[in-house]
Amino acid sequence: MNARQLEKLGIPRECVPFAISAIQRILASNSSREEMEGGGKSIKKSLQAISDSPEEFQSHTYWGELAKALIDFRLEDSKLPLQSIAYPTWGEQIDPGAHVQMRVACELPVARAAALMPDAHVGYGLPIGGVLAVENAVIPYAVGVDIACRMKLSVLDISPNEMHKQPHRFEDVLQRGTRFGIGSTHERPQDHPVMDLDWSVTRTTREKKDTARKQLGTSGSGNHFVEFGTLTLSEPSQDLGLESGTYTALLSHSGSRGTGASVCSVYSNIARALIPTRHSEKFGYLGWLSLDTQAGQEYWEAMSLMGHYAAANHDVIHRLVTKLLGARIISTVENHHNFAWKETHQGKQWVVHRKGATPAGRGVLGVIPGSMSTPGFVVRGKGNAASLQSASHGAGRCMSRTQARQKYTWKDVRNLLNDQGIRVISAGADEAPGAYKDIHSVMAAQHDLVDILARFDPKIVKMCEDGSPAED
Repeated sequence: MNARQLEKLGIPRECVPFAISAIQRILASNSSREEMEGGGKSIKKSLQAISDSPEEFQSHTYWGELAKALIDFRLEDSKLPLQSIAYPTWGEQIDPGAHVQMRVACELPVARAAALMPDAHVGYGLPIGGVLAVENAVIPYAVGVDIACRMKLSVLDISPNEMHKQPHRFEDVLQRGTRFGIGSTHERPQDHPVMDLDWSVTRTTREKKDTARKQLGTSGSGNHFVEFGTLTLSEPSQDLGLESGTYTALLSHSGSRGTGASVCSVYSNIARALIPTRHSEKFGYLGWLSLDTQAGQEYWEAMSLMGHYAAANHDVIHRLVTKLLGARIISTVENHHNFAWKETHQGKQWVVHRKGATPAGRGVLGVIPGSMSTPGFVVRGKGNAASLQSASHGAGRCMSRTQARQKYTWKDVRNLLNDQGIRVISAGADEAPGAYKDIHSVMAAQHDLVDILARFDPKIVKMCEDGSPAED
């Protein structure tokens, strides 16, 4: 008797192992004639009876464990869900689908608080721009496929005039110092202390360590980029250690590459399998892992490792590019925006997931980019409790990649950018500036979440070539 047949008899997927174990014990025993005389029909009849009234079989020699498992399952299942928690929203141009996803996330039994940022749009499970606080659990897909996708901005000791005088020199540096695309690697693996950490925390990270080493210092595809631009401060900043003025800056956006995606896939599948059957279609990618379980602890360790690895990727990129340029880094700002943190809110410790959202605790620095033709901003968080101390992670898409490819051609986009004085080495029509919301409107919508310290204007941009699917 297989799992599908057992489910038809009313045995939920989570209890199937107990049913199979009981059947095997019965068939191997000679002492239970009443179960054996009717053969399969008798077993089916017993299973149906247990499904209807498990309380009557708790002390049964063979069916007792199954009966208790059914009772426990239904007790837990009855708690799912009671009601949805409310969540505040920043911004007005929010895709209705993002609200649908947010409302479903707020019905999770572990959900305690939530917020939706002004760059929000539809994602997998939790929408991009969604912030969700849960109790004693972690949701792999609320962290995201690209674990620890992040920003890093380095201010350089080289005059912005050099970009105007020698643009080809800066283009050449990006070409030689970066790698893009799914599966991309450096010809010569790069070194970084992150590879000396304990990669045996899970089977996935152990098996993917060689892949991670080869991809160290690369950027993948989708909306990942490395670009030179100008950073403008209208007044001195103690946070950045810089005087007012205009500087040359290097900005990168990428995450934990193929290894992070593998971690997400493995543990999301485990989490989704634990969702009670009747709720599996509704919650889908929002399967959660209790931090009291081995799987929950393994994911947390792997996620943390991917955070270090993603940071190392940016370190290597900035090291290679600045060395080739012959420049020195004089100030740096960086932050994750696909991650989960243990934080205290409303006097309780919760796990706060920021899926495409920037940490914005009081005094916390971050980078919020726009698009290839619009500025990004270095910001300082205000610690707004209502947003769970979060802000947007960018401008946010206003159309899908497919819609962007149908509306724009890369040739037209590139010509438009050239007219604006922005040189693009490579990118795709799906990343056309018109596919994104107006960054100025997004920033205005979250004036109570962050203060703007500096403005970054892209000048020389490199992304993955047109046609590659997104990784995050």
